[in-house]
Amino acid sequence: MKNIRQMGIWMDHSNALLMEIAGETIVKHSVASESSHQENEQSLISHGKPLINKEQRASYYKEISDSIRDYQEVVLFGPTDAKNELFNLLKADNLFKNIKIEVKNSDKMTENQMHAFVREYYK
Repeated sequence: MKNIRQMGIWMDHSNALLMEIAGETIVKHSVASESSHQENEQSLISHGKPLINKEQRASYYKEISDSIRDYQEVVLFGPTDAKNELFNLLKADNLFKNIKIEVKNSDKMTENQMHAFVREYYK
């Protein structure tokens, strides 16, 4: 039987935690947007989105998308609509057409809650 590579990604507009299911463990990797903490504090918030420039957001989404190319199943979850924005970008890119990508809503979570969410999702 072929191993299916699975990943869960909790994300908002400034940070993402990528969690790969590896047997009984979860291998994690963090990705942060290029906007600094100070810039985020000073930027205005509109509909839950920090007003960072489009190049920063594109770079952030590209780093995440580059990380999932070798997976067969990916679940995107988190409290903002960043997951939906990334999903729409991935759906429009033929490189990701063979990856099952699903979006789930969730609140802010601790890291342990994120791990439990991913484990439960892939049961």
